Amino acid sequence: MTKRILLLDTGKEWGGGTNSMIELLKRLDRDRYAVTPLFFDNYARGSDGDLRSALAEIGYELKLLPRLRQPWWAKLSKELARGLFGWWPRLKHTVVFSIELAWRINPDALRIAQVLREGGYSALYLNNQPSSNLEGVLAAEATGTRAIQHCRIEANLNRDEVAILNRIIRRVICVSHGVAKSLIAQGVAGERCTVVLNGVDGGQALPDPAAAKRIHGLPDFSLVIGTVGSLVPRKGVAVLLRAIQLMNDVSSRALIVGAGPQRAALEKLSTEPGLAGRVVFTGFQSEPLPYLAAMDVFCLASAREGLPRVILEAMLLGKPVVATDIPGCRELVRHGETGYLVPHGDVAALSDALSRLAADTGLRTRLGQRGREIVLAEYSIERYVQGVTQVFDEVLA
Repeated sequence: MTKRILLLDTGKEWGGGTNSMIELLKRLDRDRYAVTPLFFDNYARGSDGDLRSALAEIGYELKLLPRLRQPWWAKLSKELARGLFGWWPRLKHTVVFSIELAWRINPDALRIAQVLREGGYSALYLNNQPSSNLEGVLAAEATGTRAIQHCRIEANLNRDEVAILNRIIRRVICVSHGVAKSLIAQGVAGERCTVVLNGVDGGQALPDPAAAKRIHGLPDFSLVIGTVGSLVPRKGVAVLLRAIQLMNDVSSRALIVGAGPQRAALEKLSTEPGLAGRVVFTGFQSEPLPYLAAMDVFCLASAREGLPRVILEAMLLGKPVVATDIPGCRELVRHGETGYLVPHGDVAALSDALSRLAADTGLRTRLGQRGREIVLAEYSIERYVQGVTQVFDEVLA
């Protein structure tokens, strides 16, 4: 018997979680699961269409639930609470959360509950992280629908959010052991957390690195250090550029793939001495592999991640990886074996690791090849889909 599942995603922009969701939906057994994607926003896929068209390409119809606008007094109340209780962070957070619950989360929960009732769904599958999915969790409780949370990043929860999760959520799918450990440390019931590691398609055709460099106008002689992700402070792109600025190898180039509010500031930084003429910004790209192929070293200087899909893709292409020593990255990058881990925000340590790789072609090749072996052996897309499917089976049994 086919089970109807409502997939709720409250995100506003395309990211690694969207790509992982698409790869899952492509491969789910549709005789067993009939999934309806429900989003608040039909966000853009760069210049290659939008979410609706991407889902249509794989045979799914997007259902939209436009966001409700909060009344002006609710927004004003939050700002007043932040100002009045700035000296007491816990109280400030409690007051702001209460306002959010009353004027955003609960009204949206009522609308989602109506969708669940009308559709006769067996389960609600939440595709973000708990704090951004509370309206869905509460809708599941109101309708008696079984709820599954896919947590794709290391989340920081307050006590109310932890209590809601433990009361309602049947299972939390964690993309890494680090995410699971973090949730449990915050009070989420350990028996509800199941680790299902992200995966990539090891059988797909891969771009040619030399051709990729030529396409992007990068000199053949240059060493290309790159990153992929949203241009927001959390991703640490400014730290990466500062690290490249310290490097002695002035022939190296930086390839920055992504879009976001920090772009103007990063472009200004790229005009400074030591960086001028060495940085290429590509904007958002829906297919990162041709850009990753042009890189000789991949870097992710983030402050917080889950299990970065883009690191898996870089390793699949045989690229050595330098990343911050945080949960998620720490599970993927084996220090000295597939790349290097450095403390978050440590420009000098990051520059030193990049310089070591820039100076040794053989080292880059060895680390990259080992990374590719590990991805093919341990992070297959088939294992990822099987893991999520098993959770569906257990929750819906």
